[in-house]
Amino acid sequence: MQRVLNRVYVEAAGETGRLSWAGIGTAVVAALACLPILAILWGGFGRPDEIVGASSVVLPDYLLNTGGLVLIVGVLATAIGVGTAWLTTAMTFPGRALFSWLLVLPLAAPAYLVAYVYTDLLAFTGPVQTALRAAFGADGSAWVPPVRSLPGAGLMLALVLYPYIYLLARAAFSAQSRSQFLAARSLGASPASAFRRVALPGARPAIVGGLALVLMETLADFGVADYFAIPTFSTGIFRTWLALGDRQGALQLAGILLIFVAALVAVEAASRRGEVTSRDRLSEGAPPFTLSPRHAALAMIACALPILLGFVVPVSRLAWLALAGGDRMAFGTLLGYAGNSVSIAVITAGIATATALLLGYAERRAQKRGVLGRAKRGALRLATLGYALPGTLLAVGLLSPLGSFDRWLTRLSREVTGIDHGLLLTGSIALLTYALTVRFLTVSYNAVGAGFEKVPPSLDAAARSLGATPAKLAWRVHIPLLAPSILAAASLVFVDVMRELPATLMLRPFDFETLATRVYRLASDERLAESSTAALLIIAVGMLPVALLNGIRR
Repeated sequence: MQRVLNRVYVEAAGETGRLSWAGIGTAVVAALACLPILAILWGGFGRPDEIVGASSVVLPDYLLNTGGLVLIVGVLATAIGVGTAWLTTAMTFPGRALFSWLLVLPLAAPAYLVAYVYTDLLAFTGPVQTALRAAFGADGSAWVPPVRSLPGAGLMLALVLYPYIYLLARAAFSAQSRSQFLAARSLGASPASAFRRVALPGARPAIVGGLALVLMETLADFGVADYFAIPTFSTGIFRTWLALGDRQGALQLAGILLIFVAALVAVEAASRRGEVTSRDRLSEGAPPFTLSPRHAALAMIACALPILLGFVVPVSRLAWLALAGGDRMAFGTLLGYAGNSVSIAVITAGIATATALLLGYAERRAQKRGVLGRAKRGALRLATLGYALPGTLLAVGLLSPLGSFDRWLTRLSREVTGIDHGLLLTGSIALLTYALTVRFLTVSYNAVGAGFEKVPPSLDAAARSLGATPAKLAWRVHIPLLAPSILAAASLVFVDVMRELPATLMLRPFDFETLATRVYRLASDERLAESSTAALLIIAVGMLPVALLNGIRR
């Protein structure tokens, strides 16, 4: 036993005989990231008899609507993402290089903004139905299907989420062997047959990984489902907690949603296995398939439609509304809302990027084997679980344990200082920043981790052999090499925080308005023209990280 304990200590201590600061930091981050999950499990499933009662009333609708929405979004996003990725990777047609970049643009538009725009365009009094009635009489309105429906919500989400699958599928197709396609072509295989029998099996892990991300975002959606009045788990948690004041019921719904999230996390983790690359890459040289003029025109239409429907039409409509009237609020007030959004985004991006660097160092120094190595890898996985957690789930999971602690802390401070300063945590931006950091830490960690993979360990060994301390190694070697990845990580977190809606609605301090909540409040009151100004600001900010993400994936 003593020998085993000595071995564990040696693994934990390393060469210096001290516990690693990166390992300790990783454990702390993992504990903080798991707090909302533990709170939901503890508070939601404490009374099984109440779970049965709640299930008989609300669960059937939530299950059917959430499941239907996941199915619709999954099918549409996969079809668009995989199809366009294959066309831009393996086919030759006019504008292929331009489409390859433009297909990422819908990722800059939040789904709830796209839903607001299409509801305005396709409403009975909107421009589309008005033009149809003018051209074809009263029957013209019958040609427009209802937008505020489950299929309509699925289409809105698919139009802005398909780039997740597109980016991963395009990278997988580009890394496949070029000679395999040339051999299939020489044996008489058509482009469709080569895709089905050669390309698709090899890219399946990447496609499944992208699909898992799309479904996570679908489960996390609040704005589209709430605006279309579709009862899903995300809207149900929000309504049960704030509108009905039922804390136990909200925790139970969050616990059930957590089961779906855990399943998607497992699928995403499993999808990482089996990816292969080849030295004879498909992306090198001219694409193996040259399309005829007719097929080239169809390929251009297939690539242009997602861009038009997911980005050009919503942005054009918002720009028209903003120029026609826009937000009539005083410029200083609107600028204050923008300042609130930017301040929260900057603080969260800074904390998340610094934490991602800590986790990156922990992974770089983690033992490949042994007790500590497995524990550290497990802690890293827990610390980066937040992106799979919807904003409503995080809000409920944090409000439950921290609300009581905050009230106790406030009473203690009032008794000691005699000053009634209100709630310290839930009454300030601290809790909101905490939740957003947990939510988007995965985004920054993935970007920083990709940068660390490009830094060979031999550089560390060379610097240490020349007498560099760990601090000097980080400052003189790692930081300059990681600068592009750090910038990408901070930018991606920044834009995600700018457009995050449910967590901000539930955790923001009183009278604290952001651009996202401003758009939500105005659009909920059918005042889309006034919300267009703030909406355009959100989309404009989202363009930079989308460009960075596209460059990283290339």
